[in-house]
Amino acid sequence: MVEETLTPENPALPTEQTASVAAPLTVSAQYIKDLSFEAPTAPAIYRLIQKTPPDVKINVNVSSSRFEHNIHEVTLTIEANCTVGKDTAFMLELEYAGLFVVNASPEHIGPLLLIECPRLLFPFARGILADISRDGGFPPLMLNPVDFVAMYQAEIDTSKSE
Repeated sequence: MVEETLTPENPALPTEQTASVAAPLTVSAQYIKDLSFEAPTAPAIYRLIQKTPPDVKINVNVSSSRFEHNIHEVTLTIEANCTVGKDTAFMLELEYAGLFVVNASPEHIGPLLLIECPRLLFPFARGILADISRDGGFPPLMLNPVDFVAMYQAEIDTSKSE
């Protein structure tokens, strides 16, 4: 049996110093802040959707706010509007949020909050949207992955041009 010791020379093993450093990002809680589903043309829309393919428009937004010292709330807002021809099949809005403990330098906080946090929240929000649309009598709404890096970069570019 080989016994390994914790030393600075063995970087694969944590040292006493690195073991005391807090993780840069920790999920404290995840929750639905707001959820709305409307099918204003039901039940007639169910017959129409069998004959005409639906058109679904998706809007995704990310926001963050400081909750306490190093704890931030990140909210992923997703809106889906489904139409069949001129009729609205359903409108679905979800605000899915999380509380995150962030232990990072100031230059890394923005990317952590607006890229990594929504990336962690997205699979759960996607599942909620699929379940709600299915429970509303429609095929499950399956969202494609979202490029949060591109969204963050677009936000930075917009801020620079203002």
